[in-house]
Amino acid sequence: MSTTRPYSPGDRGPEPSGASGASQGGVPAGGASGEGVSAPSGAAAPPGGRQVRRLSFDGASGVVPLARDFARQALYAWGWLPAASADQRAAAEDVLLVVSELVTNACLHAEGPDQLWITCDNKVIRIEVADRGTGQPSPRTPHRAGRPGGHGMFIVQRLCLDWGVVRTPGVAGKTVWAELGAPA
Repeated sequence: MSTTRPYSPGDRGPEPSGASGASQGGVPAGGASGEGVSAPSGAAAPPGGRQVRRLSFDGASGVVPLARDFARQALYAWGWLPAASADQRAAAEDVLLVVSELVTNACLHAEGPDQLWITCDNKVIRIEVADRGTGQPSPRTPHRAGRPGGHGMFIVQRLCLDWGVVRTPGVAGKTVWAELGAPA
């Protein structure tokens, strides 16, 4: 877990502006449909390439199921779904759970999410949720499994390779990111 490092080791930094639905090199990966949703192209990420999907929550309601559906569509486009094995199915479900937890935390603690980015490069999937909140997410310690609530960041910490928070000086809000390994 990392809450001090803005990007995990080997990361290439933030996505360029206008990266919605674009793969590395700026080739569109899908057209826009509805409230800032980039539709997946149906093709898996190219070897060594990076696919990016962006969802804007501007004015949207029901953002958690919207985010899960958006992530599920991306997983189908990148070949994570349909899963050929139990391990692949579990990896896809982990991605959907992390998306749900990060978006839910933005709803509960940060005035709601602004945008969701999902990036895949065949080895790692990166989930980023931008919000306007000032708080610092962290797993509740000590973690007590029997206590209601407060499990979101504990789940993220347990399922992910790494996670953290990015803040831009002079800009309100933050981006919470998490990375998961691709299924074998």
